Amino acid sequence: MNKLALALATATLALSVPTTPAAASFETAEAKIAASEAAAVAREHMEDVFAGKELKPGQFVWRDTGATGAPRVVVSLSDQLAYVYRGDTLVAVSTVSTGTEQNPTPTGIFPILEKKPMHRSRKYDNAPMPFMQRIDKYGIALHAGALPGYPASHGCIRLPAKFAAKLYGVTSVGATVMIGA
Repeated sequence: MNKLALALATATLALSVPTTPAAASFETAEAKIAASEAAAVAREHMEDVFAGKELKPGQFVWRDTGATGAPRVVVSLSDQLAYVYRGDTLVAVSTVSTGTEQNPTPTGIFPILEKKPMHRSRKYDNAPMPFMQRIDKYGIALHAGALPGYPASHGCIRLPAKFAAKLYGVTSVGATVMIGA
C-alpha cells in the first residue's frame, strides 16, 4: 500500500502543477517511475481482489463496490492490462492492446483532455475510435478497438468495447491516466 500512496502522491503533485493544454501530460522521469510503480502495485491488487484471475484478450472484470473517489486508470504496457480505481479501491481490470515498437504508447502521467462517444482518426484513414478519451496533444487515446493479445496499435490504448463504454461513463475530463512499463 505504501508504493500506491507514493505513486498517487507523485501523480497528485505532478498534476497540481499549472500547465497549458499543449503541455498537459507528464512524461518526466519521475512521472514514468511513478506510473510504473503504480502498475506494479495494481498487478498485486489484481491478484488480491480478483483471486489471480487470468484474462484472455478482450476480457475484463468489473465489480460494483460502491467505492467512491476520483476514478484513475493505470495501464501496464508489459502486462497489456488496464486497472481502474475509485479512490484507493481497485474496481476493474481489462486487457488492452497498446502501441508497437514502431509506434509506442507514451509512458507517464496524463489527464484526460477530451472525450467523445464516437471519434474518427484524423491520422489513420478515418478509423473509428468509439468511447475515445484523448490523453495527449498528438491524438493518443483510450478507446474501443481490436484486441489481438499483444501491442498492435499506433500508440493508442485499445479496450474491449463494453469496458470502454463503462470506463467512459465513470471518467471525466481531467481524470488521471498512469501508463507504466
